Amino acid sequence: MSRLLLLVIPFFLHAESLKSILEFATQNSDLVISKKYTQESKSKYVQAREGAYYPTLDLGAFYQTLQEKTPMLAGDTYSGYATLAYDIYDGGKRSALLDKSINEHKASSYDTKSIQNSISLKIVELFFNIKSLEDTLDARDEAKKSLDEQLTRMKRFVLAKVATKDDVDRLQAAYDTNIYEMESIKLEILTLKKLLELNVGKQIGILDNSKFIEFKEHELELIDSVLSIQANKDALIRGAESIESVYYPHVRVEDSYSLYGYNRTDAQHPEGLDNQNRLMLTLNMRVFDKGIAVKNKEALLIEAQALNTQLSYSKKEQKMQFDLSLSRIKTAFIKIKSASSALVSADSAFEIINKKYDAGIVDNVVYLDALSSQTTAKALYKKSLNDLEIAYATYYYYAGKNLKEFLL
Repeated sequence: MSRLLLLVIPFFLHAESLKSILEFATQNSDLVISKKYTQESKSKYVQAREGAYYPTLDLGAFYQTLQEKTPMLAGDTYSGYATLAYDIYDGGKRSALLDKSINEHKASSYDTKSIQNSISLKIVELFFNIKSLEDTLDARDEAKKSLDEQLTRMKRFVLAKVATKDDVDRLQAAYDTNIYEMESIKLEILTLKKLLELNVGKQIGILDNSKFIEFKEHELELIDSVLSIQANKDALIRGAESIESVYYPHVRVEDSYSLYGYNRTDAQHPEGLDNQNRLMLTLNMRVFDKGIAVKNKEALLIEAQALNTQLSYSKKEQKMQFDLSLSRIKTAFIKIKSASSALVSADSAFEIINKKYDAGIVDNVVYLDALSSQTTAKALYKKSLNDLEIAYATYYYYAGKNLKEFLL
């Protein structure tokens, strides 16, 4: 017994709960990491737009040489200069572009959360579908043991000439068919596990018996994919406003300080100033551009309207899925009750028929039918329980909740 425990304990120690899988996936999945990089880039754009409110400082230099010297100019002139500039007024362009970048960053943040939640829902579905297949495999394995016992027993009867070969053949066919189904189920489990590993971002071992907390209804909150559309729409509107700023006055001040040096000078080509400070105030306003800015603004506003229509549709879709997920939970409870009753009846019927079969009162057709019904009932009951957990996850997802918070 102690040796058996030593073999079994490591498997339980390495069993992975759904909660731990979700925690890993929402941070390490390739799709999540990709969205995080995009979110980080949008954050840099915001920082860049914020920097537009500060003055700019440029340093420069030039060297000029004249092969044929111009009168009153030195043959060689070199200079170093610094220019400090600031936009006093730009028609609201900076604030509009900053708001645009902030909304784009907000949309990117929602995109990251959205992919985390959608991956979580997909992982939950894969997790419990794998559990259902494993339960079906267990039921098939129990049927295999029963068939093996009866097959061995029937072969002895044939040797004793109290049973015929066709009795063995029927049992053998049922046994082989069951093996075939088990191997198909194993392949399905392997396929879903590989999909699970792809979404999680690591290899997955044994799955723990995870479940959600007792169900309670919640108020619907907009999911992150819908909020992302809203933020992108707002970004387009602010982008349109930044284009309109071209028709407002732009006031800019620049102060440049230059140092000069000279070579190849004489009386006809004297040196110039040693240094110079130049202060310049400019006012600029576009008067005519054949409607280019106006059309660009209108194009962005039409894109925003398209997103607004998409936003309306997405809200309706979420509400529809939210309502359906609640109905799905109610249906799952009914299925569990029905499957439980069917399992009790199937267990009872098989127990009685198995005894009658051993006593030779019923033939193997009746026995195989009872065994098949019991195996199916076991698998359906377990599947109904796992389907309820998937229904919970779907409900919490469309309610705008974090699935991890509702796992035990």
